Amino acid sequence: MDAQRDPATIGTARLRLVSLRPDDADEMAPVLGDERLHEFIGGRPLTAAELRNRYAALVAGASDPSETWLNWIVRRSEDSRAIGTVQATLTTRDARRTAHVAWVIGAGFQGQGFASESAAALVEWLWQQGMDEVVAHIHPDHRASVHVAERAGLEATGEEVDGERVWRASKRG
Repeated sequence: MDAQRDPATIGTARLRLVSLRPDDADEMAPVLGDERLHEFIGGRPLTAAELRNRYAALVAGASDPSETWLNWIVRRSEDSRAIGTVQATLTTRDARRTAHVAWVIGAGFQGQGFASESAAALVEWLWQQGMDEVVAHIHPDHRASVHVAERAGLEATGEEVDGERVWRASKRG
């Protein structure tokens, strides 16, 4: 398997992170349909058709050959129910491999540690793939995502991009 194009299924005690497919849109639209999920990221919930188009574009990959997009649906192991997504954009610049990560857990599934568990598993998998650093951009008022980043081993930096604080972890030695 080529992790650059078809990421592995990642398992945790309670979750499976499964490669995103356009067909996941019908199941994911209600999970991601809560307006509260857009408080810090802006925009609005997408319809199933819009989400299917977005997922098709994500699966097709970046037009920039120096980027690789990897996306997973977060599913509970106990019943395979989709509860959110995690993603990583991989880049290599000056021989340094960086993964920019993000996560979204549906509002009805928040407060149960699913975001922390899935983000930590994703970051660990990225280290296993040879990444040199992992980066996330988090709105400074989004306390829940700050806690997720901390639990995944990322640390706040003094950097800010588009109003979001940059969180980073470098390869463990």
